[in-house]
Amino acid sequence: MLYHLLYPLHTLFSALNVFRYITFRTIYAALTAFFICYLLGPWVIERLTRLQVGQYIRDDGPKSHLDKAGTPTMGGILLVGAITISTLLWGDLTNPFIWIVLLVLLGFGAIGFMDDYLMQVKKQSKGLSVRGKLALQALLGLLAGTLVCLVPNFSTEVTMPFFKTVSPELGWGYILFALLVIVGASNAVNLTDGLDGLAIGPVSIAAATYMIFAYIAGNIKIAGYLQIPYVPGSGEITVFCGAMTGAGLGFLWFNAYPAQIFMGDTGSLSLGASLGAIAVITKQEILLVLVGGLFVIEALSVIFQVTFFKMTHGRRIFRMAPLHHHFELKGWAEPKVIVRFWIIAIALALLAMSTLKLR
Repeated sequence: MLYHLLYPLHTLFSALNVFRYITFRTIYAALTAFFICYLLGPWVIERLTRLQVGQYIRDDGPKSHLDKAGTPTMGGILLVGAITISTLLWGDLTNPFIWIVLLVLLGFGAIGFMDDYLMQVKKQSKGLSVRGKLALQALLGLLAGTLVCLVPNFSTEVTMPFFKTVSPELGWGYILFALLVIVGASNAVNLTDGLDGLAIGPVSIAAATYMIFAYIAGNIKIAGYLQIPYVPGSGEITVFCGAMTGAGLGFLWFNAYPAQIFMGDTGSLSLGASLGAIAVITKQEILLVLVGGLFVIEALSVIFQVTFFKMTHGRRIFRMAPLHHHFELKGWAEPKVIVRFWIIAIALALLAMSTLKLR
């Protein structure tokens, strides 16, 4: 919005020429989202507390988590709002990719909101049914994948890290592939969101990493030099990534241990899906497994635990899944689990960025 209002005036005021630069708008998108979360955070916490929108703790979880019962949840409303407002203010709204990622953010945020709302109504830790939630996610992922493929000159090839000559062409099958990436990322982040600040830290790290990938993918010279797919218009997603990073850090101010607020499914589903959509748009779909490796590990720990439990009639691989609960039950203090998982997320992000030269 500010881009469209102020940049046309650069012929009269040369200083306004800075609005043409994606880097400038990304920085201020991040700062805007950060301050929205930071300044409105106390008010949102107070309102949610007054409305008695508190967290319900699962009965089979670690006993230490019982103290978290009643902590304001659905804080994802603040995250989604901050990212949306910041992107609308600083993004180029003629860019179709901006609207696609906003659709994913708001759509999955709405699914998460329904889930969180039903938890409050039922006064338990379960909201939407698993099938119902997956069906809604699949429909929205299908829509997002279709819209991406309809963008002129968008390639339906899949980029393979480390192998610059290997790019499988999926054609219209790319829509289903995009669906899997978006829905998978959404649920992986949701599973990770089990400790104070555990999910929002790595989400911010992943968003910052994709901020770099988006800028490169949208710049024909840099993309050509690094031999990665050039995606016309994808550079504008840098602004959205900046807003995600800023909002994440602003929310972390209140979500850090001991948390004053939780993001709920409203936040985790929307942020995870947004990362998936960004990976699809920037043609770094497979690399999301590395950038968001922590989320993948957490999701796999649940899959392996459930599968092994059923196959062996009650035996377990981990003391509890997702994986962060396993380490809690081993005696690790919650802050230690959180910080060490953040370290892993940073290391994986750095490893992912190294692939820019390993092609």
